[in-house]
This record gives sequence, structure tokens and C-alpha cells, in this order.
Amino acid sequence: MRRMSDRLQALHEEYAQGARRPLKGYLGLLAGYGVAVGALVAAARFSRRTLPRPGAGDVLLITAATYKTSRLLTKDAVTSPLRAPFTRYDKPIGAGEVQEEVRDEAGPARHALGELVSCPFCLSVWVATGLTGGLVLAPRFTRLAATALTAVAGADFLQLAYAIAHRHAEGGPKPAPAPLPAGFEPAELR
Repeated sequence: MRRMSDRLQALHEEYAQGARRPLKGYLGLLAGYGVAVGALVAAARFSRRTLPRPGAGDVLLITAATYKTSRLLTKDAVTSPLRAPFTRYDKPIGAGEVQEEVRDEAGPARHALGELVSCPFCLSVWVATGLTGGLVLAPRFTRLAATALTAVAGADFLQLAYAIAHRHAEGGPKPAPAPLPAGFEPAELR
């Protein structure tokens, strides 16, 4: 057993190349995701519901609701108390959102959770899975909740469009383009 542990540690060190990569925490998250998906599948089978064939409308609704839920949970200033055990406030980034840093001194599980709860791209997989499971187990409620979230997402875009149009009409400076999330800059800029 010791030999296996030594091999895994060596693999981790080779993979990380000196960077802090909480592979044990990621394994825990993957296991948790697998358990959640398994529970959704078991609940669907136990309920004997037939699996729906989502149409384009459902896909668009779940897409917009996933976007908004992920942003609300990972960036909204009001939801920062949910992230505080895993992240630290860094700075405001506009439109009621904040930038946070993962608590690096935490163990691998807290570090991995910090990355998950502060990254809308990462959390969207979990949110989309939950909403898709909701279409099977509680379709009317899920569509109602997704409709509200989609309306909020649409309102966000209208608020931003209004602000841009207002600035343009007043002859003010044009807003600077939003910075890309870490890891999404073009290869030639890295």
C-alpha cells in the first residue's frame, strides 16, 4: 500500500510541476458529482418517469438559466457569504459582481471547492445537470424557475445595453471591453 501511495504522490508532483494543484480535492468533487448524477438517475428510475425529449425551447431555457444561476452563485456580491469559507474578496468587477481568490492555505478539498464556487464555467456543469434532472423529476417547477432565471439574465443584458446607449447618447467614453477570465486569453498573449 505504501508503494502505491508513493507512486501516486510522485505522479501528483510530476503533474503539478511545482504549482499547487489539489488533485485529491478534485477527485472528491468528481466523486460528489458522480454521486449526484447517480442519485438523479436512481430518482428518475424509481419514479418511473419517461425521459423527456427536450426541444430547442427547453435547451435555450436551460442554457440561459444555467448561465444566470452560475453567475449568481459564483460572482454576485450578495452570494459572497456562501463562497467566503472557500474564497477571499479581491475587488469589485462591476454590475454587482466581485472577484475572489481561492483560499490557497486551505486543504485540497477546500481549495478545489473554492475553485468550483468562484468559477462560473466550472459550476455551470453542476447547474446544468441539476436543471436537466429537474426537467425529468419536476418539469413544471423547473421550467418555472428556469423562466425566472432566464428573465433575470435577459434583464441583465438590457441593463448593460441601456447603460451603453445612455453613455453613447451623452457622448461619454465608450466602456472598455471586459477582461477575459483567466485561462481564456488567446495563446499569443500568454
